[in-house]
Amino acid sequence: MNYDDAVKYLLSLGRELAAPTQAAAAKFDLENIRILAERLDHPERAYPSAHIAGTNGKGSTAAFLESILRHAGFRTGLNTSPHLVKINERIRVNGQDINNEQFAAVVTHIHGLIEELLAEGELRAHPTYFECVTAMAFAFFAAERVEFGIFEVGLGGRLDATNILAPVVTILTRIDFDHENFLGHSLEEIASEKAGILKPGVPVIIAAEQRAEAHRVIVDRAKKLGCPIMDTAVAYRAHDITLDAGCVRASVTELATGWSKEIAPRLPGRFQLDNAVNAIAAARLLVASGLRISDDAIAHGIADAVWPGRIEKLQSKPDIYLDGAHNPSAARELATFLTENFAGKTIRLLFGAMRDKAVDEIAGMLFPLATEVIFTEPRNPRAISAPQLAEISAHYAVGSKIIPDAEKALEYAIAQSGPNDAIFITGSLYLVGQLREAWKNRVKVGDNE
Repeated sequence: MNYDDAVKYLLSLGRELAAPTQAAAAKFDLENIRILAERLDHPERAYPSAHIAGTNGKGSTAAFLESILRHAGFRTGLNTSPHLVKINERIRVNGQDINNEQFAAVVTHIHGLIEELLAEGELRAHPTYFECVTAMAFAFFAAERVEFGIFEVGLGGRLDATNILAPVVTILTRIDFDHENFLGHSLEEIASEKAGILKPGVPVIIAAEQRAEAHRVIVDRAKKLGCPIMDTAVAYRAHDITLDAGCVRASVTELATGWSKEIAPRLPGRFQLDNAVNAIAAARLLVASGLRISDDAIAHGIADAVWPGRIEKLQSKPDIYLDGAHNPSAARELATFLTENFAGKTIRLLFGAMRDKAVDEIAGMLFPLATEVIFTEPRNPRAISAPQLAEISAHYAVGSKIIPDAEKALEYAIAQSGPNDAIFITGSLYLVGQLREAWKNRVKVGDNE
């Protein structure tokens, strides 16, 4: 297969959440990924790994930890989801996306093995899109001889395809409501699914500000499995905290040892301090296990980490930000960022959402903070139409406009905004990815004129 054929083949298997019945089937058990990994000679065991689950902060925590390890001199593999623009983003080695040629080669290899397994009757059904991409990451990292792999759970944890890993550390970021149709309608049920990544005797890091109901579930499971618990809320203290242009700077102290380091993430938002501490806690556990990770590697790794689409600034005057706040927990963090940094300013929100999201709750938090909400829609079959979105949530907005074409909505927002105003593109990662790519093309056109 060439690259285009490889992408078409994967897309023919369906997206992770293309339809409820498909998603439920995709998460039924781990049989497919186990069989496929065995035929691949278990590449996921070729390197130590960290496994990260949670509702929000998984990607940022993974990015921070990968950056720390890379600055410490380790050859890293990073597997995350979803992607914003291009599927290659999901599989990275030493900070670089897998290239098209490599991608096509890995898909061709995986496809051949799947056909063999189906013909032999070893597989009862074709692996899903997510199972295939997970197997690709396992195999590519082994072929590239990575020295440490960082894996973000796709959905839930217990039945996620990444959960055949035997990690050396697990991390549970903040757990909140999202994907209730698949994970359960209480925090206890959701936390139980996500705590399904815990392994006997493997240390678990529990993020600060964990909801009490979720915290109890995690701790109970960790104790049953004999997992050493690192609760960052009681093990670390962040102090001397300052905000500069939305970015946080702080000193972080490990209370048990007195170890302390000043950190300054470039990722905007006070909440990124918690994600950085998650990664620091993991790095310190790895140091205790014998890995060489210097204090400078931790500080520089935190400072240099990049995570697109999460309060990502595209330009100034007017300020334009991308933020994939697609659930109430993420919307709450964005609302805090707006209140702390843009109080009294004119703010325009470009807002689009998927049909399975808690639009009413998200709108109630964000829309009152904006001068104008521009309802739009990403090119995705699961997207709520802009008129329907306005019908169900415009009552939260001070002012609103409906522009279904997302690119036209962005141009309208820019034309209406002065140099001291701000534009936030939010509500859906699909919208963020689409307009991030449109922005890159817009800038290229401007550079050529």
